[in-house]
Amino acid sequence: MRRAFVCVFVFALLAALPVAAATVHTVQNGIDVWHTAGDGSSFVNFDKNPIPKGFFCSKSAAFTGKVVLQGRPLATGTPGELGGADTIVQRLDDATFDGSGVATTRVQLRALQLVSVSPLKTACGNFNVQVTLSGTQPTTNMKIVRETESSGRFEAPIAVQYKIAFLPSRVGGQKLELVRSFTLAPAPNATWGTSPQSKSFSRQPTLLVDTNGDQIPDTYLPRTSGNFQAGWTPAWARALAERRQNKIYQADQPIYACSEGPDPECHPEAQGIHCSTPCAVPYTE
Repeated sequence: MRRAFVCVFVFALLAALPVAAATVHTVQNGIDVWHTAGDGSSFVNFDKNPIPKGFFCSKSAAFTGKVVLQGRPLATGTPGELGGADTIVQRLDDATFDGSGVATTRVQLRALQLVSVSPLKTACGNFNVQVTLSGTQPTTNMKIVRETESSGRFEAPIAVQYKIAFLPSRVGGQKLELVRSFTLAPAPNATWGTSPQSKSFSRQPTLLVDTNGDQIPDTYLPRTSGNFQAGWTPAWARALAERRQNKIYQADQPIYACSEGPDPECHPEAQGIHCSTPCAVPYTE
């Protein structure tokens, strides 16, 4: 009887201990999705590369100011599937850590949809501004550093070739466009970690998403990989675990949660800055 009691006690003690995270040896390829707030932290600046005189109409002066941007949710095959995300970066290759805990992969911007917080006022009238990708995007290299068994930091400059569309507020006005490119510097506070995935996540390995800004889903992309979540922090994990306990998420809806992420990651560049919050695949039963 005493032996049985000891066995039960030991089993209960082991069950109460935290489960150690499995060591990540190879980061699986996949996507990371992001949400851009309209709080003034993201903008395109025209001071070093002005919009030329006469662009909007014959009487418009050269524009050297900045346009504050916010995200427009990407259209998906299942409406709302990305939970308000406006930016997708794809990790194209599996990345295996070497003996020093460093791995590399190629990354490519696959979707970007931003709009101006307020219309741009010119001598030719007001224009709403939209920023989307222009053509096939260049690839750059991401460096992933493993600092614990299942978390660390990463560095990823992002090359962007984008199109700025100026949509006149007045009826019958002409849509105007500019195509430009730049490389966003790596965010200094970029972290990663592993996160549990829902059962529905594993049943749907791809998602259909709009990549050219016309609000029509056109391209199948892989989902977030199971052992890499950009922006993951212990505090964020606890917040999502609490939402799981309260059964806020539904198992049959593999949406991405964009509303309770950590601090934004900001990528500075001479022509502007893009600050975005990573969207997590939420805990579900």
